[in-house]
Amino acid sequence: MLGSLYVRDIAIVKGLDLEFGDGLTVLTGETGAGKSILIDALALVLGGRADAGIVRPGAGRAEVSASFALAPGSEAAAWLEAHELAAGGDCVLRRVIERDRPSKGFINGRPVPIQMLRELGEHLVDIHGQHEHQSLLRRDAQRQILDDYAGLADALAQVRERYDEIRALEARLQALKQQSADRGARLELLQHQVKELEALALKPDEIPEIEEEHSRLANGAELLEGAQSAVQALYEDDESSVSQLLAKVTGRLEGLAHFDARLGEAVALLNEAGIRVDEAASRLHHYLDGLELDPGRLQWLEARLGAIHDLARKHRLRPEELPALLDRLRTELADVEDIDGNLARLESSLGEARKAYADVARRVSRGRKQAATRLARAITERMQELGMGGGRFEIELAPLPDGEIAAHGVERIEFLVTANPGLPLKPLAKVASGGELSRISLALQVVTARLGRIPTLVFDEVDVGVGGRVAEIVGRELRTLGANRQVLCITHLPQVAALGQHHLQAAKLPQDGSTVVEVKRLKNAERVQEIARMLGGLEISKKTIAHAQDMLARAAS
Repeated sequence: MLGSLYVRDIAIVKGLDLEFGDGLTVLTGETGAGKSILIDALALVLGGRADAGIVRPGAGRAEVSASFALAPGSEAAAWLEAHELAAGGDCVLRRVIERDRPSKGFINGRPVPIQMLRELGEHLVDIHGQHEHQSLLRRDAQRQILDDYAGLADALAQVRERYDEIRALEARLQALKQQSADRGARLELLQHQVKELEALALKPDEIPEIEEEHSRLANGAELLEGAQSAVQALYEDDESSVSQLLAKVTGRLEGLAHFDARLGEAVALLNEAGIRVDEAASRLHHYLDGLELDPGRLQWLEARLGAIHDLARKHRLRPEELPALLDRLRTELADVEDIDGNLARLESSLGEARKAYADVARRVSRGRKQAATRLARAITERMQELGMGGGRFEIELAPLPDGEIAAHGVERIEFLVTANPGLPLKPLAKVASGGELSRISLALQVVTARLGRIPTLVFDEVDVGVGGRVAEIVGRELRTLGANRQVLCITHLPQVAALGQHHLQAAKLPQDGSTVVEVKRLKNAERVQEIARMLGGLEISKKTIAHAQDMLARAAS
């Protein structure tokens, strides 16, 4: 859900900082007051197109940021997790547009390409009107709406699983057929590679052990000299060894401890140190007795490591990956040696996978066909109520060409509509009127409200060309939709504005010799005045005030 929107230096907006609630929010104002700039700013932060001309005159750059509260498990939350951009239950999007540089995008404070803003935005907000950010015009989104309405999630998961299985089997079969074409050369190469690796006989944990022993033998002379020097210093020098010095100091302090018992603790520590020194010297003697300098062994280890690294370079992998490579090559060698049997088995498995896919795809097709009839009827009925009498809505299910299959089934889904009687059905994306398109979108969203994946919906021009009873129906449909989703609507109609649970007003104001847009949240008395203005124009009478109060009272009941 959209929580806040901050806009700075966009067009004639100097600075706006707005907070949004759930339910239906209406945005009103005089014609040309800048209401659409708010939607444009929201589209920008969601990855819409931008150019330097949108920066307010006199400003160096424009900026928009929007914060969203995300439901656990939502598509937006999953997207953020997948891209390692999650930051708890909230999400902040930011867009900066400069006059002489490419625009910049940020998600939760981290710079991202604008394309990523667009991808995430498609999970956060859907704008309905004459705007590019409109999921309903995409065929994949139309298919998703129908599938959700039909309750096909489980069956579609099976379709995707069978489809992935078919593609994997086809890839294996193609690779095996290619191997069959040059079987002789491949067989010879595999046999040579397996023989080389088997001759190396590298154990999984052998490399660290070899490297440790090699390091010890390669530095044997230094180890011997160092250990002997340490023994000499600790114990064997009669005059100045650490052991002798500790004994002298300890003896002296033991004599003095007879005069002051407080020296006893230091004496005890020195005695313990003497014992530790003797133990260290003993262990160094043992180490020297076991230290072997074997030039022959060192030479063998160097040859062994050289052979391992040479073979790893040959196969372009790390030395420790050689045992796993041997396993893979043995498996491939067995496949090539039994290529005819493997081809037969793969073709049989592929046939079974295609049959399983066809069975579940038919089930999906039946579900879609039944749901398409119900959904089209429901949307057509809503269209009649929303001022498009005689309009029709249908859903076309067309088979994919040439027997193709896809991860989503075997048909293409497209929404078709005509807003006027007698006119042919056309794809929804080609509906000319922004107002009609918004109302068709509204009808779809209301019918499928509980299935909606996108939490925030924006309607612009939804009430263009309607009035009276239809206008009130539009408002009530928007309010109904607001029970399940967050809805923001720009409206010119008092019937719609009165039904909003939150009311924003846009106005142009003079400031420092120029004009800026201000948007404020209206309270009860202010709402009455604004709706009265929408009802009565410049002259607001007691009658229009009473009418506005009545409309608000009825909306709240």
